[in-house]
Amino acid sequence: MRIRRPSKKFVLKIAAAIALLVVALGIWAFFIEPNRLIVRNETIRVNNWPAGFEKIKVAVLADLHVGAPFINTAKLQLIVQRVNENNPDIVVLLGDFISDVRGGTVVPPEITAENLKNLRARYGVYAVLGNHDWSFDGMRVERALESVGFRVLENDVARLEANGDAIWLAGFGDLWTGRPEVEATLAKLTDANPVIGLTHNPDLFPRIPSSVALTLAGHTHGGQVNLPFFGRSQVPSEFGQRYAAGLVVENNHQLFVTTGIGTSIIPIRFRVPPEIVILTVTSAPE
Repeated sequence: MRIRRPSKKFVLKIAAAIALLVVALGIWAFFIEPNRLIVRNETIRVNNWPAGFEKIKVAVLADLHVGAPFINTAKLQLIVQRVNENNPDIVVLLGDFISDVRGGTVVPPEITAENLKNLRARYGVYAVLGNHDWSFDGMRVERALESVGFRVLENDVARLEANGDAIWLAGFGDLWTGRPEVEATLAKLTDANPVIGLTHNPDLFPRIPSSVALTLAGHTHGGQVNLPFFGRSQVPSEFGQRYAAGLVVENNHQLFVTTGIGTSIIPIRFRVPPEIVILTVTSAPE
């Protein structure tokens, strides 16, 4: 039986279709997905969580990288609007306010803070700094955030009270810049109420004791590109994809990693849309 070879016209049609697909995927990855903004709702259950903070809503923002493509003051104001629409009890900002992306610009942290200042939460807005903030000028970023009423927890803690109960927020310094002081920070706790840890880099998680019930982190951007079958090939972590995104449970405590909002190095996102995370923290079943 003679097998007919595909005609030249057929081959050209297939080549054209592949080329169009590549162009379409490139447009999506460089111009459409990085400009998206989704609100992701998640529920995390924590053992021995106090009744006074039952179903508390935590808005988690990370890696704004203001000045990257599509991350301008108008986008910051949209972020504020979307967060406030969800009526969070706490807002946490997990570092990397400064951009280093190709095709982007460095936006002064004072402008970023001014455009975030209308974030509203019952118990306030808290922040930690990331490696790009310290590469720029960490103290200046900290002063800018605190000038609009946000609390920067650089190896520091904050105690929140409600209905006779209390929880702690413990913020740790950035891992890549050599600033985390986990033990010294936790030594500032004055009681045994539950602790939510805040860190820019999730690679700090193995050093955080299980007494910290939940740790929140950013930094990874979810790899920015998540290819079918291949996964997230470029995650800035010593642990590969282990802490790339979402909920991780290890050694009786939990880590949640947001994929963040901006981009770093290359302004691309594919199957990792920019996200605001609204975490509902509630008690685990007995």
